[in-house]
Amino acid sequence: MAGQRIRKITRRIIIGIAVSVCFGAALAGGVGAQAAEGGAVFAARLASPVDSLAANEIERWIRRADERGAALLIIELDTPGGRLDSAREIAAMIMESPVPVAVFVAPSGARAASAGTFILAAAHIAAMSPGTTVGAAAPVDASGNDLSETLKAKATQDAAAFLREISTTQGRPIEAVKALESTIFEASAYSAAEAEAIGVIDFVAADSAELLEKAHGEKVLVGGAALPLNTEGLALQTLPPSPMGDLTRFLANPQIVFILLAAGGILIVIEVSAPGGFIAGMAGGTLILGAMVGMFNLPVNWLALGLLLLGLGFFAAEIQAAGWGAFGAAGALCFLLGGFLLFGDYATAPGIAAPAVRVGYLTLAGVAAFFAVSVGGLWVFSRRAREIRVPPKSSEIVGQTGIVRSPLIPRGTVQVGGELWSAVSDDGEIIGRNEFVVVSEIRGLTLTVFRQSVIDAERSACGDGDDE
Repeated sequence: MAGQRIRKITRRIIIGIAVSVCFGAALAGGVGAQAAEGGAVFAARLASPVDSLAANEIERWIRRADERGAALLIIELDTPGGRLDSAREIAAMIMESPVPVAVFVAPSGARAASAGTFILAAAHIAAMSPGTTVGAAAPVDASGNDLSETLKAKATQDAAAFLREISTTQGRPIEAVKALESTIFEASAYSAAEAEAIGVIDFVAADSAELLEKAHGEKVLVGGAALPLNTEGLALQTLPPSPMGDLTRFLANPQIVFILLAAGGILIVIEVSAPGGFIAGMAGGTLILGAMVGMFNLPVNWLALGLLLLGLGFFAAEIQAAGWGAFGAAGALCFLLGGFLLFGDYATAPGIAAPAVRVGYLTLAGVAAFFAVSVGGLWVFSRRAREIRVPPKSSEIVGQTGIVRSPLIPRGTVQVGGELWSAVSDDGEIIGRNEFVVVSEIRGLTLTVFRQSVIDAERSACGDGDDE
């Protein structure tokens, strides 16, 4: 009955969430449709590294602008750089967009560094705000270090060819193409005024309103045809950030992923060590799922993830086994080493300089302390619980049947009367896991047991004698 009630409640919760999501999506769609009636210009802001999450957001903005019949999509850009493959993907999206896209490096103090250079060069309208910069696009490896000479030559030539192609396609003058190439070969960077003077951008604008004024009448290449922009008198609508995108961006943080893995792992270890209620296990599983969402958007070293799982296994063994802390020490070493190596896939193609993707030393130290307290507390609690337990009288437990939980070699653990006991085989022989045993003696908190099959054999022999 209790199980059926839980299933009914769970089903109602899932249905309620689904209905709420559908209703919210429909409401958001209706509001968006009303906002775009009569023509509009959509504006969205990208202030993050260039990665797969940024590519997903830009794809969503272009699709939304196309569905609403927007005359122009403005992407306000402020990025320190990112991955070359993501920059290529975004540049291709912009150039193939059915809606003209203006990339605007703003506000003052913003930058379109490294990978951001490709995004700006691919725009139908490229603009910058005073006090902004563009460039410094020399390829580096995934950790931000210089490449070897051979790999650097290949990466720079490939990146330069792509940057030449997109800037030429968008009608940049030859001086601008050469200047953009120098951002790769010489890591050059330009101010807004310098970029305008050499043709890297179309113009400098103080804000989006001025951008619309200057963009009016400009010819852009959309769908293979040169079309004049008509932005006069159009309303400027802001595209709100996606809640799911914000959540994914929050989870795709090396520190958050590692903390979720640690917290979820210890909760699952608690559930395995002291089953009952499933609350710890469900909470731990939820945290692990959140960590997986983040890992799917980061360069994860899967061998390091295996070390984390091995560390959790050692922690579980430390809690269960009557050891001296060896399993716990091995688990801590595996977990810390796995966390240190968890991110940074050095086998991938080179990217563009961006913030380092790794677990910080303070996070590692904090998680180590968390595990030391959690696992140590569980270890002490389990040992003390056994020490303070009042041993039953011999007459109450001798002769009872139990089941082996960890093999008796010849010492291990058995479950008798719903409790876990330290036990030893009476004849010194090994008794395997899940075999049934009978208690022959109790000494303190240690039971002496023998296989139940011995009694069964004796009874069979006695039965055969009676028949005769």
